[in-house]
Amino acid sequence: MTSNQTADRSSRSVCDPAELRTLFLFEKLNDEQLEWLCADGRIETIEPGVVFREGEPATCFYVLMDGELILTKQSGGAEIELVRTEHHGAYAGAWMSYIGDKVDQTYSGTMQVTRPARFFVLDAEIFARMMHEWFPMAVHLLEGVFFGNRNTNARIGERERLLALGSLSAGLTHELNNPAAAAVRATSGLRERVAGMRHKLAMMAEGKFDPSSLGSLVRLQEEAAAQVAKAPELTPMEAADREDVLGEWLEDHGIADGWNLAPNFVQAGFDTDWLERVAATLDGSPEQVFQGAIRWLNYTIETELLMNEIADSTTRISALVGAAKQYSQMDRAPFQVVDIHELLDSTLVMLSRKIGDGVHVVKEYDRTLPEVPCYAAELNQVWTNLIDNAVYAMNGEGTLTIRTRKENDCAVVEIGDTGPGIAPEARNRIFEPFFTTKPMGEGTGLGLDISFRIVVKKHNGDIRVDSEPGDTRFTVWLPLHRPEQDRAGIDTEGQS
Repeated sequence: MTSNQTADRSSRSVCDPAELRTLFLFEKLNDEQLEWLCADGRIETIEPGVVFREGEPATCFYVLMDGELILTKQSGGAEIELVRTEHHGAYAGAWMSYIGDKVDQTYSGTMQVTRPARFFVLDAEIFARMMHEWFPMAVHLLEGVFFGNRNTNARIGERERLLALGSLSAGLTHELNNPAAAAVRATSGLRERVAGMRHKLAMMAEGKFDPSSLGSLVRLQEEAAAQVAKAPELTPMEAADREDVLGEWLEDHGIADGWNLAPNFVQAGFDTDWLERVAATLDGSPEQVFQGAIRWLNYTIETELLMNEIADSTTRISALVGAAKQYSQMDRAPFQVVDIHELLDSTLVMLSRKIGDGVHVVKEYDRTLPEVPCYAAELNQVWTNLIDNAVYAMNGEGTLTIRTRKENDCAVVEIGDTGPGIAPEARNRIFEPFFTTKPMGEGTGLGLDISFRIVVKKHNGDIRVDSEPGDTRFTVWLPLHRPEQDRAGIDTEGQS
């Protein structure tokens, strides 16, 4: 509803300074000021309907004189009623016009009237000029509070992000160190096994294996290498029982330290029947040749196992680096259309060390959920704050549940924990800046405030909390469709 459309549904009447004085906003003004207001303002009677809409340019300041008004705001794809009042003097509209173009001068919500209502109306420019001329000190104080709070929030928010980045970097370094160290160890072991295989090749070159036995042994080696990749998963008990059987077989056939070789053969999925085939292949050969063949096959198995370990370690490193890039949105446009599950998974990887082994993570993803237009890196900050708070609330032990679903025209993400819950008196203040339930020094109270601003103000979504002992859930609604200017931003930024 534009201002012209509102004008079509309104009528004007004479402004009476005495009536203005009955409004609490103007009761302290002198006669001259009231006359000035009546001269530059106007009385309008507006028929039922929308007076102004959220996001439209804020052109007028409205003061209710008679009737009823409703203020609403878009949240999670739905219109949420904030205020319904008949209070004489209730005001709405361009009440921050005195700050000028330092802030976005748009209506922060939608106002409608339920029955014919009378308003005192001032154009935004006139209201701003009045404030500066009549209350210059008040304007300076209000500007100081407004911009002071905004700057304070911004600086502490930056510090929060730096602290979170430091914590995540430490966790990522720890996670990268484990597979990197495993790869180094496996490479060192592989070098030793390859050297041992060269030694056994020297034995073969000396003619200690007849050609037919050597051919059979090479086939067994190929079979051993292929079997490692197909080895079954065994429980510790099953593996121990098989190692006992193989160890006894090797000792019975004169293999020194057979107990050290048995775990490798078991890990590769071999049993005594396969070793019997090796013995039959070398039947009649000297005992030294048989022992050399068993060790040569053992080196083959160990080499394959070590190469698998190196492959697993490097794959893990690659996955961690990929998760870090997904989390940071490195080299990607700020505004994208993404699979929300990729963002959640990358955040879980980045926080895996902080989550620890005591927290069981349950993921209930609706894979049919459409991709979401969003500022991906900033949403990752929201997931980080919510998951970190959940783990802290559970003191490192409990169940962390992450659910996704579609609701109306929104993607919904729910992050729940089994902690003690949030006290009722704290629940209504949980998204306030600087409010925290953590002990002094352990939280600034800006994590949820930042999350609220990212979800509600930057994505036109909603975030709410439901809590009782053993079940606390933060739910985030994100619209699946954004204004055309955001979509244009995707193309522009994606081509830059």
